[in-house]
Amino acid sequence: MIHYDLRCGAGHDFDSWFKDSEAFASQARAGFVECPVCGSKDVSKRLMAPAIPKKGRIRAKEAPPPEAAAQPPAAPAAPPPPPIPAQMVALLQRVRAEVEKKCDYVGRDFAEEARKIHRGESERPGIYGEASEADAEALREEGIEVAQIPWVPLAD
Repeated sequence: MIHYDLRCGAGHDFDSWFKDSEAFASQARAGFVECPVCGSKDVSKRLMAPAIPKKGRIRAKEAPPPEAAAQPPAAPAAPPPPPIPAQMVALLQRVRAEVEKKCDYVGRDFAEEARKIHRGESERPGIYGEASEADAEALREEGIEVAQIPWVPLAD
């Protein structure tokens, strides 16, 4: 994996990981790389310093530090969850903006309102709100389509 520092045409700096340099190039050509702040697809790599070990030194991951060799190995900690890639955050921000623009917020009454729409008792074109896992599963069992969307903060 390669970590790139990136900049959009509007001057926003961000970073992202790619399998290799060709993966970045092909995704950028296809319009899949975009700024998480403004959504611009005019994205370029920033100048980065390569990680080159000094002469005569080996890389840290090739040899354990001296104090680590004297101590028994610690139990491995659970890895932290990976961060959401910048492109996914930008996409989720656009999804949220569209949902908020085109649907009615019903808060904790989501399950009740979804049932009213399903029975034809409400003419709302679309709704969003909160529902417990149990309520969402009950709606699915009743044949009512529901989806959960990760609700990321909107871009500035």
